[in-house]
Amino acid sequence: MTIDDAVYACARLVADARHIVVMTGAGVSAESGIPTFRDALTGLWAHYDPEQLATPEAFNASPALVTRWYDERRAACAHCEPNPGHRALSELQRRLRSDGRKLQLITQNVDRLHQRAGASDVIELHGSLWDWRCTRCGEQHEENEVPFPEYPPRCHCGGSRRPAVVWFGESLPAAAVRAAWATVQSCDLFLSIGTSGQVQPAASLLHEARGAGAKTVEINPRPTSQSGIVDLALRGPSGVLLPRVLEVLGSG
Repeated sequence: MTIDDAVYACARLVADARHIVVMTGAGVSAESGIPTFRDALTGLWAHYDPEQLATPEAFNASPALVTRWYDERRAACAHCEPNPGHRALSELQRRLRSDGRKLQLITQNVDRLHQRAGASDVIELHGSLWDWRCTRCGEQHEENEVPFPEYPPRCHCGGSRRPAVVWFGESLPAAAVRAAWATVQSCDLFLSIGTSGQVQPAASLLHEARGAGAKTVEINPRPTSQSGIVDLALRGPSGVLLPRVLEVLGSG
């Protein structure tokens, strides 16, 4: 199957679906210039392993170091823009809603580029860099001012605040997991975009969709562990392929 054939086949699946679930991973954000966790750190952070910084143990040992790193990640995200893939998904969500259908976005990304592109009701499985939670009183709210004046940032109660992201060794937010599971069980088309399909429990969502009878599509530049089980695989960046799918679907 040529890439043009795959784009047309994907567009037909989208046109026939009533309830689409889209799962996005780090590859989608990488197209906007946001490094993935597999990328080596640079500059001041070159001697650190991101998997060692993103733990409760690292925060407890050095809250200033960890929160400064996350604040710099937040600043880097603020200077990145949603790419054509983000915008295509937002536009597709708008079109489907106007037609009485549904597109539910689930993301493993913490940058909120989907929302900046105009998407709504995004299920954030790994939390967000823009939400910070007090480790003493538990209060959590969005922080849009960059940078923080001190590290770690302080809550009004005097407690240290941390990013409300899921660190290694922590459980995913229960409400987000429940919402993701529920929407996957009722969808008729599941798109896995820019994700390796290796991180659990997010990787199980595609299998759950298949088990519920949904068609499955993968969009990724390279084959993944799930490529052999999907109904359709498109090879290439989402920022190129998704706008082409929209073009085939026509204006809405």
